[in-house]
Amino acid sequence: MTSMPSPGAGPADEPDPVLAGAPPPAPAPTPAPASEPGQEPGPRGRLTVYLGAAPGVGKTCEMLDDARRRLARGTDVVVALVETHGRAETAVRVRGLPEVPRLRVVHRGVELGELDVDAVVARRPQVVCIDELAHSNAPGSRNAWRWQDVAEILAAGIDVLATVNVQHLESLGDDVEQITGVRQRETVPDQVVRDAAQVQLVDLTPQALRRRLAHGNVYRAEQIDASLASYFREGNLTALRELALLWLADRVDDALVRYRAEHEIAETWPARERVVVAVTGGPESETLLRRAARIAARAAGAELHAVHVLATDGLPSATADVIAAERALVERLGGTLHSVVGEDVAHAVVDLAQGVNATMVVVGVSRRSRVREALLGSTASEVARLAGSIDVHLVTHDQARARRGVRRGASPLSRPRRLWGWGFALVMPALLTWGFHGVVGAELTTQVLLFLATSVGAALLGGLGPALAAAIVSFLCLNWFFVAPRGRLTVAEPENLLALGVFVVISGAVALVVDHAARRSAQAFRARAEASALAGLSRSVLAGQDTSEAVVERLAETFGLARVELAERAGDGWRVLASASRDGVPEGTTTVVEVDDERRLVLDGRPLPAGDRRVLDAFAAQAGIVVEHRRLREEAARAAVAERSDAARSALLAAVSHDLRTPLAAMRTALDGLGGPGLDDDDRAVLLETASASTDRLGRLIDDLLDLSRLQAGAVAPALREVSLDEVVPLAVEPYLGLVTLDLPEDLPFVRTDAALLERVVENLVANAVRYGAGEPVLVGTSAVQSVVEVRIVDRGPGVDDVAKARMFQPFERLGQATGSGIGLGLAVADGLARAMGATIVVEDTPGGGLTAVVVVPRAVRDGEEEGER
Repeated sequence: MTSMPSPGAGPADEPDPVLAGAPPPAPAPTPAPASEPGQEPGPRGRLTVYLGAAPGVGKTCEMLDDARRRLARGTDVVVALVETHGRAETAVRVRGLPEVPRLRVVHRGVELGELDVDAVVARRPQVVCIDELAHSNAPGSRNAWRWQDVAEILAAGIDVLATVNVQHLESLGDDVEQITGVRQRETVPDQVVRDAAQVQLVDLTPQALRRRLAHGNVYRAEQIDASLASYFREGNLTALRELALLWLADRVDDALVRYRAEHEIAETWPARERVVVAVTGGPESETLLRRAARIAARAAGAELHAVHVLATDGLPSATADVIAAERALVERLGGTLHSVVGEDVAHAVVDLAQGVNATMVVVGVSRRSRVREALLGSTASEVARLAGSIDVHLVTHDQARARRGVRRGASPLSRPRRLWGWGFALVMPALLTWGFHGVVGAELTTQVLLFLATSVGAALLGGLGPALAAAIVSFLCLNWFFVAPRGRLTVAEPENLLALGVFVVISGAVALVVDHAARRSAQAFRARAEASALAGLSRSVLAGQDTSEAVVERLAETFGLARVELAERAGDGWRVLASASRDGVPEGTTTVVEVDDERRLVLDGRPLPAGDRRVLDAFAAQAGIVVEHRRLREEAARAAVAERSDAARSALLAAVSHDLRTPLAAMRTALDGLGGPGLDDDDRAVLLETASASTDRLGRLIDDLLDLSRLQAGAVAPALREVSLDEVVPLAVEPYLGLVTLDLPEDLPFVRTDAALLERVVENLVANAVRYGAGEPVLVGTSAVQSVVEVRIVDRGPGVDDVAKARMFQPFERLGQATGSGIGLGLAVADGLARAMGATIVVEDTPGGGLTAVVVVPRAVRDGEEEGER
């Protein structure tokens, strides 16, 4: 059984009634008799797992609340191991519950408290509470993992209440690392949780969990800011919550399938709306798909399945282009296309519908005429007869009652083979007739069989036409020369008439079978060749050969052409973009394939059959995509350069027109004052200090202008090397000692960056944080996250709204202020320098108010360290 969360899941706002007073006395334990050697083991205990999406959602509190409810009902419940992590809510719930002492293990001089399995089994409670199922035991323990300890306790017949977070499930390790950037070293096999008698999801919204974290209900105060800004980001928590819900939903589906199988329930259960639509590749398929998609969209969480039934030989009745278009449309509509093999279409559709537990099947009105439908029936009516409890929705369409004219086309056999077949069909009956005239007493049965063999041989050699001709000629020869009355086309004996009729039917049937097999063989060969050609083109593009030269070379190689050119319109003529030629291939017919209005392919070589045009059109489309992609990439690069240049010119003009005047005016005033009469020492000191401060301000302005100009001109060439942040961050914050709190761990990995540029970036960000920090100390901290290292500059100022965040790194931006200190170029320079050396700057709100700037720097890959090990 799987329990979903109740509205109050998570830590309760009101105290548990059991906690308000003394807990009820625990009943005396009733030890179960130990199994004697040779006795059958007792019943296995039941495992209940409280599954959480992230730490702090309240799964341990929920487990302990359940334990107290069981204790109040008289169940013998003990706590074997619960980690409070200093949380008051957890500690108050543990208080008063019977406990089994932990096993004390000394590891590297530190005493650790581990789960004492032997003590739990000796105590033999009915239910035991064990926290953190995925936890690893101390080295030297009997089992390496806590879930193995739990397995021993369950084997002893004791029920277990346990907790685990979704990030510790083994199958989700890669997904969790991709979301959070943290690789979980402690995991539990999924099967351990899947085998639990009950899995209860303890749910909490990301916003509520972040509030709990900010209020100090999860971690200590010094860990709150870092946790909120890294692992407990709202996006991370939302993704983890979705992982937990999807994992639990899969387990519910497994339980439903298992229950139906155990109870031999064949009919479908409408647990979730699943719509199956049958498509044929005909013009009506799009109508059916869109109608089925609208039906599925009416129910939340509904699934759409399209089924295309192939013949038993696996070859599609529709072309590859039609099936590909069907698949693309189904995927756009959010469904899945299933290609299944079946001789009977209706049975195949219903089998798939029952297999996916569908609630509705959508089929189209038959395209057969009324006469054919009366004689042969229709797929829709057969599906309705077989569907049982599944609803069948019949959809009309424009092709209803339209005749499906089947064009057989030319014979797939070669021309010489067909000529030999026609010769055999006309000559062999004549030879048999001449031969039988010389044989006295030949039976009609023997004559019929030999003429039948002639028709079969003509079918095998030349196909349908020669086989039918041989059958007709053989029938005439038998009737005229060997069936009484001879010399006439009448038949005297009924047996002879039956023999001639069977002869004609068998000859025609064999001819049709041979022709059908030949066509299928030709289709299979062509489909394999087309798939191989397109797969080769896809491999070349995926391998990085996304150039027009690669496309034309592949085209010349696939079709055996002497020369292939990709040309683009240039005025009144054409300009060759790429060409490929093959030695030893004779030139011949020139074929032109239009890629689009501006480009075309010119092919020189053997004449191409009409069947090759489909693959040729696919090559042409790929060539157009490659050329267009390259053109857009070049235009984007040029636009980026032009945008940077415009921004640099605007910044320079703004700075010269405004910010240069202020320090120059201050310097001029101070110098004029120094030259005036009657100055005492204090006045002179003030004027000198003003001139010095203005000079420093002007110098920083010029440095920022020069740096910005170099950045926009692309003249910054960073010297990237392995750098320790110990060399950079202290120097960057040195001018602001007393205003900055520095948190620099000793075990930080090396980064790959330019030390001087990174120091300038951090210094500019710290200067901005100090300027707008409202007098509060600025925190500068560092941490390693997956393949990067983050330098975080946290201030407690007024913060920045989302609109200002989008433009705060633009030149001459000062939080929208028109006046005040600062030149508005420091952040623009910091952002440009960071990008130049491969780093990025991200800004986010500081919990409790303020702004946090994060400099994300790539980690250095040391010798012997692979990319995946960082």
